[in-house]
Amino acid sequence: MATRKLSGEALAAALYPPTGHRFRDLDRLRRALTHGSARASAGADYERLEFLGDRVLGLVVADHLFSAYPEAPEGELSVRYNALVNAETLAEIADEVGLTGLIHTGSELRGGEPRKRVNLRADALEALIATLYLEAGIEAARGFILRHWETRARALRAVRRDAKTELQEWAHQAAAAVPAYTLERRDGPDHDPLFTISVRVADLAPASGVGRSKREAEQAAAMAILLREGVWKDEPA
Repeated sequence: MATRKLSGEALAAALYPPTGHRFRDLDRLRRALTHGSARASAGADYERLEFLGDRVLGLVVADHLFSAYPEAPEGELSVRYNALVNAETLAEIADEVGLTGLIHTGSELRGGEPRKRVNLRADALEALIATLYLEAGIEAARGFILRHWETRARALRAVRRDAKTELQEWAHQAAAAVPAYTLERRDGPDHDPLFTISVRVADLAPASGVGRSKREAEQAAAMAILLREGVWKDEPA
């Protein structure tokens, strides 16, 4: 990630190949790739654009899944959706399109906590999607998203059922117990929180999960127990 501010022209040139769009509003493009830690030197950051880009991405991915899997129930669509829009997937795509090295951050973020770097890359990608949408409209944004997400959507294996539901049924059968979830930590600002939640089943050792919402963290914690206890087998992505 860049600790120095790159010119709008340099950013536009670097992002033309992965987006197919020649950005005209260079100030907004620079803002889309500026983290809050660099706000003092840059004058603005990507928070508002990230908010919009998250919604544009969600709409396009949901619409694609709805059309691509006409027989899938809502639960399956939700699991597929979450796998495609979670922070880890977005961070991977940010790396693939060359976005990571263009993000302007404060020097204090170098060598920071890995999870924060994942969220930073994910948020910057959403801000880029918003910038593309504002300049060229929903079809341009859709083209970019499908170009970089569709292969992942096709590659998803048969979708497991909801992890919390699976854990609840297994806990009832195996231990006549109900999983108990506990919020352990809440980190980050109000607009981008990070939750750590643990889950315990009877006398089993607890497991924890992290997510950008309580539900996501609970799902991760439930999955951790299912994998650890051999109820689910770990599968390569």
